[in-house]
Amino acid sequence: MEKLRRVVKEIAYAQDYTKLSTLHQSLIPILSLASSLYKVVLSIRHYLYHLGFFSKHRFPVPVISVGNLTWGGNGKTPMVEFIASWLADSGISPLILTRGYAGGDEARMLTRHLRGKSVKIGVGANRAATAACFLKRHGYLDPRDYLVEGNWHEQGSRINSRKIGVVVLDDGMQHWSLQRDIEIVMVNGLTPWGNHQILPRGPLREPLKALGRADVVVVHHANLVSEHNLRDIKLMVQEVKKSLPIFFTRMSPLHFFEVGNMNTRIPLDIICNGVMLCVSAIGSANAFVQGMEKMGTLYVDRLDFSDHHSLRDTDIEMIRMKLKELEDKFGSMPVVVITEKDYDRDPEILRHLSPYKVMALCSELQIIPCRCNGDDDFKKLLKEMVEVKILGANQN
Repeated sequence: MEKLRRVVKEIAYAQDYTKLSTLHQSLIPILSLASSLYKVVLSIRHYLYHLGFFSKHRFPVPVISVGNLTWGGNGKTPMVEFIASWLADSGISPLILTRGYAGGDEARMLTRHLRGKSVKIGVGANRAATAACFLKRHGYLDPRDYLVEGNWHEQGSRINSRKIGVVVLDDGMQHWSLQRDIEIVMVNGLTPWGNHQILPRGPLREPLKALGRADVVVVHHANLVSEHNLRDIKLMVQEVKKSLPIFFTRMSPLHFFEVGNMNTRIPLDIICNGVMLCVSAIGSANAFVQGMEKMGTLYVDRLDFSDHHSLRDTDIEMIRMKLKELEDKFGSMPVVVITEKDYDRDPEILRHLSPYKVMALCSELQIIPCRCNGDDDFKKLLKEMVEVKILGANQN
């Protein structure tokens, strides 16, 4: 199954099908048929929602959705954390709703990072039911209590931050059963649209015209993308919706911690002139590896698995073989580097790599200042959009 996933992904991001192997090319007609069927089902579902055949749940608080049009690696969860942390620091308690996909690695990472803040995290496929439980248990704020005077920070400090003030949807773009006030679409700047085909032949969950539903577009990993390619992404987005605000983000490395003792804070320069093996099962392994290569290492090798893959004993053996190859080649013990998401998926199995050291890289999302689109501008825009949606609706 892992090999099949890798083959499908290679087809989805291939620029020239003639360079693909016979196996890859033999799968294209099957994937094309499946994509056509998926597109029909998607259109019918969208049409039924448009007719009102399926109901949409409306929460009594503002809803900010963070989603994407393609497979993982777009920075959705880091953006959810960024927004939730900002809201909590402003005195407004957010509720994060996440599916908890593949064992809940992202939910566990969010819980670690946001510990100590007035943030609640609801995990479950039925997000409407999950939210209803949290709203009943903790109560909620009337958004007019902190919107009416136009200063979230001052108002938030006077209100009961234990009550839920905003819902933040993680991976919410295709979750049409929930109404939202702001739709943020994340785009992976390294591989924005792949071959422009719908799943499973391509990486698109919906056609690009779905960007018309977005209120904000964020191009992630922008620090690893050329200015020319960033301009191409921006032009393509504005072809769909010219007025869309576009922001650029990056993952900024903070420190490492050693697997087995997550309370350690190991400085980034410890890997200078060292040999690293990047092991990851995330949506954008290229961004992880390129980031490591920029940190002054002597040599970086990699082993990539499909997103959310849980390591097995056979995988551990393959990693050990790769480490032995690197040790023989360079005459020193290489270090395994993983992402926090990989750590939270299964922290125990990585201990089986002893005596090789395994470290997890801690990073945070940062908005890259670009003309008038910086950190403060992003927060101000979200605040203004919520005010327009909520206060405008109350006046009508």
